[in-house]
Amino acid sequence: MFAPLAGRTVVVTGGSRGIGRGMALRFAEAGCRVLVVARAAEAAARTVADIAAAGGTAHPFAADVADPAGMQAMAAEAERHFGGIDVLCANAGVFPSARLEEMTPEAFDGVIATNLRGTFLAVTACLPAMKRAGRGRIVVTSSITGPVTGYPGWAHYGASKAGQLGFVRTAALELAPHGITINAVMPGNILTEGLTGIGPDYLARMTAAIPMGRLGGVADVANAALFFASDEAGWITGQTLVVDGGQILPEASADG
Repeated sequence: MFAPLAGRTVVVTGGSRGIGRGMALRFAEAGCRVLVVARAAEAAARTVADIAAAGGTAHPFAADVADPAGMQAMAAEAERHFGGIDVLCANAGVFPSARLEEMTPEAFDGVIATNLRGTFLAVTACLPAMKRAGRGRIVVTSSITGPVTGYPGWAHYGASKAGQLGFVRTAALELAPHGITINAVMPGNILTEGLTGIGPDYLARMTAAIPMGRLGGVADVANAALFFASDEAGWITGQTLVVDGGQILPEASADG
């Protein structure tokens, strides 16, 4: 039996859609108070409304994770509204597609700014509150793409996700004396709003790559984040958890 997380404050960046929205809903279901962070206030408010409709507690906040002032304001809002920060889900990310021959330096820098620099800014903004409390949990949303696999068009995305893991491992060493853990979830093919409109054939190919025979759901990743945030995971830090239905395991495609 896991100790309850009810009453703890959780900050979720990128909380208006996809995996981030799933995390916000799951933590709220567990009784946590959730600050839902998104670039657009209206988008964050929609997730908050869904949480409230289910009987949970949440508050919206608009900020861009690539903006240092925005991340400082985010942490201040969590402390002002909820009295502290127990958990940070550094989830916000972008994944535009561009082959190397067409990728501009600006496009590369934009992905790194959100996915990697944004992780650094969100983490460092929340650290003072966690240090004052003498405990904290940080969960970073990385990916199998970059650290383990590659995918055409996602060189910048893969670089940012691999970079997150390097950040996590060193941050874990620095944060351990303060009672703060930092770990990463690494999703595989997850069914989110971003896959709408890609067509049944492409979805079928994505599903065929997964030994368990289905695309992952946002709840699958959210449950992994919930574990890393638990008291029972208190002696786990600097680690990764692949959530992919076995996607990275085959040496070759089953029909190869």
